[in-house]
Amino acid sequence: MRPHLTKRVLDLSLSTVALVLSLPIQAIIALLIWARMGTPVLFRQERAGIGGAPFTMIKFRTMLPAPVGASAGFDDANRLTRLGALLRGSSLDELPTLFNVLKGDMSIVGPRPLPTEYSVQYTPDQRRREEVLPGITGLTQVGGRNTLSWAERFDLDVRYVDSQSLKLDLSILLKTIGVLFRREGPAYGGGVTSAPFEGERP
Repeated sequence: MRPHLTKRVLDLSLSTVALVLSLPIQAIIALLIWARMGTPVLFRQERAGIGGAPFTMIKFRTMLPAPVGASAGFDDANRLTRLGALLRGSSLDELPTLFNVLKGDMSIVGPRPLPTEYSVQYTPDQRRREEVLPGITGLTQVGGRNTLSWAERFDLDVRYVDSQSLKLDLSILLKTIGVLFRREGPAYGGGVTSAPFEGERP
């Protein structure tokens, strides 16, 4: 079986099983979000997929809308709810993203999909991260997540593109489980999001 076909079969198998098993949990989370934050329950954002093609990634909503008149730089920490922090800390907010995998927009393992506006700021080497489907988890997620600099994240993304294999994907999946059980990363220490990517500075 061809490598890309093997990867797609793995994605379909894992995402289908995970969706079936998690549907009761997702239903409870959706009800909690609706009760505490209202609608919409899901957060949708345009992200860059393979080849930079845009797609809509879905997650559970974790933040309240910015107040009317708030500046563009309004602190996300002020919008993150207690429920949202819990969902982010446990990565349960990512469960709806399994539908993106099932649809074919994403893979289980690959470089994290970033906002489409970042693409125009990439160097030619950084743009290589878009040679493969973006993933829910990847080398960056098991290597430090938002504690890493943007340069370090892109280096890991390109390393994945150059080294991708079924063995590597399985290794990343196992490490991801370990990261989740150890509750590692900025989400567990009160962090919200990383600073936006603004390209390489001279």
